[in-house]
Amino acid sequence: MKAVRLSRKTRETDIALELDPAGGAVEISTGIGFFDHMLTAFAVHGGFGLRVRVQGDLEVDGHHTVEDTGIVLGRAFAEALADKSGIARFGSFYIPMDEALAFAAVDVSGRPFLEFRAAFSQAVCGQYDVCLTEEFFRAFAANAAVTLHVRVEYGKNAHHEVEAVFKACAHALRLALAPKEGLLSTKGVL
Repeated sequence: MKAVRLSRKTRETDIALELDPAGGAVEISTGIGFFDHMLTAFAVHGGFGLRVRVQGDLEVDGHHTVEDTGIVLGRAFAEALADKSGIARFGSFYIPMDEALAFAAVDVSGRPFLEFRAAFSQAVCGQYDVCLTEEFFRAFAANAAVTLHVRVEYGKNAHHEVEAVFKACAHALRLALAPKEGLLSTKGVL
């Protein structure tokens, strides 16, 4: 694994991102406070160094900012993992957040797929539309080329439900990226 620096500029967003899967500083600024909180939790719980700066068309809404951040973060993970050798490949984790429980399972497989099952209790947390959580993880999984399954088992508070999802995904990824000798594939390639 290696540290990666990426940027992406469109008519809707301008993103600069630095990822170090081995750890480091965490500095997040997207213009959406709750999303900053989620990305910070993701980095801290995954043990990742992550710096993200996003200027998005928030006068429209948060969709482009959140989705495009998922695209760039996914691409950074894909680049950092290169041939996917030397990692455990699979990881899964449950996170309880007060009354909420979320689960995530990941396969760093080279095959992008997202299965997302969550009925959030409220539609908005701060300035963040909770439906964007699925958009973020869809963009992330597609661009990281990972298979990701996410479930919110239950909950009553959308803040807790969404935060549990981000933390569960972070811990699942942390486990999948744990050192393991060779390439975990019967095919010999991913």
